[in-house]
Amino acid sequence: MSPPRQESRGPEITLSGVVERILWLDEDTFFTIAELSPETGDKITILGNLSGVQCGETVELVGFWERHHQHGAQLRVKSFTSRLPSSVHGIRKYLGSGLVKGVGKTYAEKIVAKFGVRTFDIISNQSARLREVEGIGPGRAKSIKAAWEEQKALREVMVFLQTYGVTNALCLRIVKAYGNDAKKILMNEPYRVCREVEGVGFKTADKIARNLGLPTAGPQRVDAGIMHTLEELEGEGHSAFPEVGLLEKATALLEVDYSIVQDRLKVLIKENSVCLLETNGVRLIQLRAQENAERSITASLRRLTNTPSNLPPIIADKAVAWAQERAGFTFSEAQGQAVMMALKNKVSILTGGPGTGKTTILKALCDILVAKRVKILLGAPTGRAAKRMHEATRVAASTIHRLLKFDPSAGGFTANTDNPLSVDFIIIDESSMLDTKLAAALLRAIPGTAHLLLVGDVNQLPSVGAGNVLSDIIQSNVAAVTRLDSVFRQGARSGIVTIAHGILHSDAHPPHPVEEFDKLDFTQDIHFLRVDDPEKCVQKVTQLCCEILPNKLRLDPLRDIQVLAPMHKGTGGIQAFNQALQEKLRGPHAQAGRITTGDKVIQTRNNYDKLIFNGDFGVVLEIQPETGNMLIDFDGTRVEFERSEQSDLQLAYAVSIHKSQGSEFPAVVIPLLRQHSIMLARNLIYTAITRGRKQVILVGDPTAYAMAVRNISDSGRITGLLPRLKEEI
Repeated sequence: MSPPRQESRGPEITLSGVVERILWLDEDTFFTIAELSPETGDKITILGNLSGVQCGETVELVGFWERHHQHGAQLRVKSFTSRLPSSVHGIRKYLGSGLVKGVGKTYAEKIVAKFGVRTFDIISNQSARLREVEGIGPGRAKSIKAAWEEQKALREVMVFLQTYGVTNALCLRIVKAYGNDAKKILMNEPYRVCREVEGVGFKTADKIARNLGLPTAGPQRVDAGIMHTLEELEGEGHSAFPEVGLLEKATALLEVDYSIVQDRLKVLIKENSVCLLETNGVRLIQLRAQENAERSITASLRRLTNTPSNLPPIIADKAVAWAQERAGFTFSEAQGQAVMMALKNKVSILTGGPGTGKTTILKALCDILVAKRVKILLGAPTGRAAKRMHEATRVAASTIHRLLKFDPSAGGFTANTDNPLSVDFIIIDESSMLDTKLAAALLRAIPGTAHLLLVGDVNQLPSVGAGNVLSDIIQSNVAAVTRLDSVFRQGARSGIVTIAHGILHSDAHPPHPVEEFDKLDFTQDIHFLRVDDPEKCVQKVTQLCCEILPNKLRLDPLRDIQVLAPMHKGTGGIQAFNQALQEKLRGPHAQAGRITTGDKVIQTRNNYDKLIFNGDFGVVLEIQPETGNMLIDFDGTRVEFERSEQSDLQLAYAVSIHKSQGSEFPAVVIPLLRQHSIMLARNLIYTAITRGRKQVILVGDPTAYAMAVRNISDSGRITGLLPRLKEEI
């Protein structure tokens, strides 16, 4: 949301009052619209950068009056100072706002009625007296005191960080990490914070450090710069990176002499803060967590391949014949071989595109194993992929995280080397999505006697997290691999399948482009709507999702239709599509990009406490007016998100193609424009098209489609896993 347009501006004034309501807050820019009760006069609207301001606070503002063409008179804030409220009204408002956990409006009324203007002093210095209030026992009094201290620490951090562009949610993470020591650590060890608190980047820590006078070429800053560069490279998908390239990137970031960075890297290697892997004359540098994960994958695969199988005797060819008879049709030679491969080998891989028969193989394999009373487990990286496995095989399936049973209190998975899964055969679908760390955790939990089958499509985009696990294992030749290339009759009738395989074989011909909605033939399952202008593209996509597809095909625009776009920003970017779709679908409830009741959202970071993971889709059912907490439905699982957790949510009417991995949707709409050219690649468009189950509509410029198909972009990921696998197994 951008600051409202003014029509007139008055002279600069100073004004004090109590903040009654926060009407709007942009967590990224701190732009706030609030309702203020001045010390004299009626309530007014104030707007501007009001970082950290909460309901009930007394603020002293410097600003000027302006008149908005729609909203009337409002005070534009240039600067402000705030203090805890001193009036009974302000104290009651502040406590009842939900900021202090355990105190809602009811208890705020009772506490303030009892202690009046001394309320804050009582909570700070005589919290045991809270038990004098009806309904507050020892436990609640203790929790109110703890929440009050956290709020005080949070306030200190917010005031300290408000000039550095740190969001309120991030301030809360810092306070949760360090408690009352948060401000002291920020002032004395700012680079420590960027290492230990997710979301605090090097640049923010560097701003703080520079303002505090820490030396530009000092060890603390240079070490942090090297680690940050490695983390950035990890974010790009690399689990390792050549030493020379790392030094060049870190030197450019830090703007110090190359030799200084080189010397500090030697120290970090010597101290085992980072790891060195020498392979084929190249020195690769890794973060320790990545090295540990790659070593763990290598050791686990060696253990699996070297341990005898625990399966009962199975005559593979007879089992395949039995499965064919049960299925009611004859398998292709490749399908039969794939089933036998999985039964005969401890570790095997099945890879192929849409329509090549992977589902038939999984069903046959599960039928055989169930008949033999083998303990089997099915898993996938996402809930939607797990649900598809269950529907295809009629065997229970779950996400890998749930399979491994994450324990928030222990900060790790319950299933591990010491407590392995109870399983004889484990099948993991959508394995191209496995990053290094998740793959390591999964493999550690598989007992040595079990079989492992990884199923995936290596032509899709690689994992969101660092690594190239499926591809590396295939290239290493440590597992038996079946590649499915033939499209079966059912798939051959699908335009989606035909186009997808055409893309893999460099066929740059899209579906025949049409320019009007009435030219779309919905007896076909893939279409191209020609639109050259980005703004018109947004309009057409919005109309498709909100009117055409719901009316023609009876699809729910919220749950059945997904827009997948290559880029985030710009006129034809994800943000623009989200804003347009939100306005159209939510109508008067839409608040220009702000998440509200009824919105479709996506989780952007693993939340292990809630067991909601990066890429999970949900719908906001309710927002509690007092606390601002959101109740969200994630595919049937209802989860409550506190304010501090909501920064990990984004609108999801449109998402990136990367975020769609592992999911399928009844209908997919894919905007493709020439302005997307920097992102366009064959595996990107292939992944997008194969997300659609019943309908795929490309909207944009056919030349952009041709650019994507011609761009054979290898993931270009540098890892240490492949050399480790080749050397050690």
